[in-house]
Amino acid sequence: MTAFHHISVMPEETIRGLVTSRDGTYVDCTLGGAGHASRIVQHLSPAGRLIGIDQDAAAIAASRERLAGADCRVDIVPGNFRNLDGILAGLSVAAVDGVLFDLGVSSPQIDEAARGFSYMQDAPLDMRMDITASRSAFEVVNTYSEEALTRVFREYGEERWAKRIASFIVAARKKAPVETTGELVDIICRAVPKAVRRAAGGHPAKRVFQAIRIEVNDELTILEGALRAAVRHLKPGGRLAVITFHSLEDRITKNTLREMARGCICPPEIPVCICHHHPEIRLLGKAIVPGADETAQNPRARSAKLRLAEKILLPNPERTGGSEGRPLECLQ
Repeated sequence: MTAFHHISVMPEETIRGLVTSRDGTYVDCTLGGAGHASRIVQHLSPAGRLIGIDQDAAAIAASRERLAGADCRVDIVPGNFRNLDGILAGLSVAAVDGVLFDLGVSSPQIDEAARGFSYMQDAPLDMRMDITASRSAFEVVNTYSEEALTRVFREYGEERWAKRIASFIVAARKKAPVETTGELVDIICRAVPKAVRRAAGGHPAKRVFQAIRIEVNDELTILEGALRAAVRHLKPGGRLAVITFHSLEDRITKNTLREMARGCICPPEIPVCICHHHPEIRLLGKAIVPGADETAQNPRARSAKLRLAEKILLPNPERTGGSEGRPLECLQ
């Protein structure tokens, strides 16, 4: 099998919340090495169907091998989930029974030094999930203005020292381009005061590398639209499962699902609903997090959250602040 080993997070909880019909059609928008997908197909009959989407060629090769013996129909599509509408239209699929998003970067991408995702290994600056994409980490680091770098580090990395790190990068690249992850790590370490590094703990480059990766792959700007597209294509009763790994993508997911689960949006002072707005989904409880046993075996699962929602059958005729009478507080 193609070398693309990735430990899927919360596999049992995900499949239990996602798969409701053995004959259904399910979309894995972040196929990876088919960790979750291989479990989905085990729950499907020959009449069922799995559609897997990924932009990483190595992941696609690995998933084709892993899913080759599936009893159900399997369609693997190279692409980005931002194009979900077009991908499903191309397969003549109008509605599906479930959609899964497992966000973030996979373990093989981090561990393969040549991909340039890791601050722990020296490699050319890259960080592209789709290696055919034009924008790489090298371009971001060496062509973005100091102001643009500051914005990226602050918004996507929530980095306290964003401006100072950006300043150090711009000063360094005036002498020569910053070409490797090792060079970038060295610049970041020089920019962050030693006392701060000692007090904060953890690697000082972690947040900056996360921010650059998100910028390179346009991860956050496409997320809300993709979630809404997924809900549009769900059949009534169909399920949406989203696994997030950091606060930024989880905040977007939570807020988007919350908005789609809202009923009446009239101001409180209006006694009778005139907006006729109805919820599209029902939130299925609070976010699920990995148990202690799983995080002990897979430390990368520590920050994961699984959120589940269900497409509702009919508009809720009652005026509520949540879906099906559930309070918005159910989404924590």
